[in-house]
Amino acid sequence: MLRFLVSTIVNAVGLWVATLVVPQVQLTPYGGDGLWETMASFLLIGALFGLVNAIIGPVIKILAFPLYIITFGLISFVINGALLLLVAWLGNLLGADVFSIDGFTSEGLEIASFGWAILAALVMSVASFVTRSVLKVLKIR
Repeated sequence: MLRFLVSTIVNAVGLWVATLVVPQVQLTPYGGDGLWETMASFLLIGALFGLVNAIIGPVIKILAFPLYIITFGLISFVINGALLLLVAWLGNLLGADVFSIDGFTSEGLEIASFGWAILAALVMSVASFVTRSVLKVLKIR
């Protein structure tokens, strides 16, 4: 349970950094614009991203194993971007335009939105790596 909580916090921090760095990725807080609502929204979407990564991620990674070999692992950025788009879609089911990536609508997916999702996934990976490193130094697992 503690591991999932730490993972949720790490995902939330990565998502927060991604919304700061990538202008086409936005998170509209549930219930208003207050600090607690914003933090709760980031934690909720971070937990959702963790669940999607835990449930769907391994299946996709096993199926895409030949692509990992061919691309020397670079396909992981594309897979993480696709999982981030899935989280954006699931977040929109929870509430209208809560977590959105420009170009991703209920009618379809534009190529530009997939590029922004890949960039946001890359930023989230770097931010998560830094956050996990800080938590390791602080002996929080």
